[in-house]
Amino acid sequence: MEFKSINPYNGKLIGTYKEQTAAEVDLMIEKAQRAFHSWRKVPVAERARLMAKAGAVLRENVEEYAKMITQEMGKPISESRGEVNKCAWVCDYYAENAADFLADEVIKTEAQKSFVRHDPMGCILSIMPWNFPFWQVFRFAAPSLTAGNVALLKHAPNVFGCAEQIAGVFQKAGFPEGVFQNLIIHHTKIEAVIARDVVKAVTLTGSEGAGKAVAQTAGKYLKKAVLELGGSNAFIVLEDADMDKTIQTALTARMMNCGQSCIAAKRFIIVEGVFDEFVAKYVEAVGKLKAGDTMDDATQIGTLARKDLADQLQRQVQESIKAGAKLLLGGKQNECFHEPTILTNVTPGMPAFDEETFGPLAPMIKAKDEKHALALAEQSKFGLGTTVCSTNIDKALSFAADISDGAYFVNELVKSDPRLPFGGTKSSGYGRELAKNGMMEFVNVKTVYVK
Repeated sequence: MEFKSINPYNGKLIGTYKEQTAAEVDLMIEKAQRAFHSWRKVPVAERARLMAKAGAVLRENVEEYAKMITQEMGKPISESRGEVNKCAWVCDYYAENAADFLADEVIKTEAQKSFVRHDPMGCILSIMPWNFPFWQVFRFAAPSLTAGNVALLKHAPNVFGCAEQIAGVFQKAGFPEGVFQNLIIHHTKIEAVIARDVVKAVTLTGSEGAGKAVAQTAGKYLKKAVLELGGSNAFIVLEDADMDKTIQTALTARMMNCGQSCIAAKRFIIVEGVFDEFVAKYVEAVGKLKAGDTMDDATQIGTLARKDLADQLQRQVQESIKAGAKLLLGGKQNECFHEPTILTNVTPGMPAFDEETFGPLAPMIKAKDEKHALALAEQSKFGLGTTVCSTNIDKALSFAADISDGAYFVNELVKSDPRLPFGGTKSSGYGRELAKNGMMEFVNVKTVYVK
């Protein structure tokens, strides 16, 4: 089988990638096993030094890596640069903090000595998506490799060029051969990889369906899994919100990466007292966004990564309109490009409310009051994150326990930060990435007891 990488903006072929044979995959798995036996014994300080070097390689080659991201999945070049720099940040973060995170934890008992140590698990399989093709990989790889694990990456087939460059980053940084390897295989071959004794755990960022399939396979072979899946984040606007600041936050929360983000704001829930004002100002702000050549620094809205994704969004828009939603802006599709679109009169039961919309669609949902807004936010099978906008911080914080999501942001879009744990609940998955929590997902928390 041959995989093709196609530029969604102009339809040009970026590259072709031949699927690895079963024998080639076997050799890679054996190489990972050999690498782990030596890599786990490398002092944490040296592993951290190499991870810091990976961050430096990213910064030194920002333009090269950003160009590949933009060409393969269609985000504006300015956003691609930001993604590469964020990857460098996460490398630096774990280089600086790994020793503290992995240090033995002394626990007083009746023993002469008792403590907890944190040992690497082994080879971790990572299955990653196309929407943030560098960031999603590095937020897994930085903590996992620094902890002493080795990694096999199965990336999305439309961003295999990015996958090759990521493997190149670790090679240029001086990581030993076999510590990070790139699998070029069809998703139907994943179970065979998970089944191997060498592979100790699997992490996936992707759709709900992919998460269920991987979780089922991991369970079948008793392998640990961390799943970061879809989301339908609520962006709640209360009557006392600072409207101008809220509009700018809401604009980025929905339209960054052309809306192709699990943590994007996907349901705007506005208390009726400020509903009309928010909607009018938001329509005006979105209407000013510049779409165009994704390699142009001035472009703010790119294409969706594939035509089938644009087709899916168009279906959700049209079915919601048929169910009673009103189109305020956009609504048209041309191949991979979908206009930034705003719907109002959106209610539960419509695709724009019930489903994850992975593109530049902003549904406007009117709430009777704060209590109703919170109830609408919870009316979702997803549980990734929620934003609440209010000038009364104490009041906004008082609602945090009422939201079951994995993140709760006040006056800010939900975003991932190396210093904070990231992950969801319900159909948004389980486990945590980033911060110390992310590193602890793939270590053996080992009790040591001396009588």
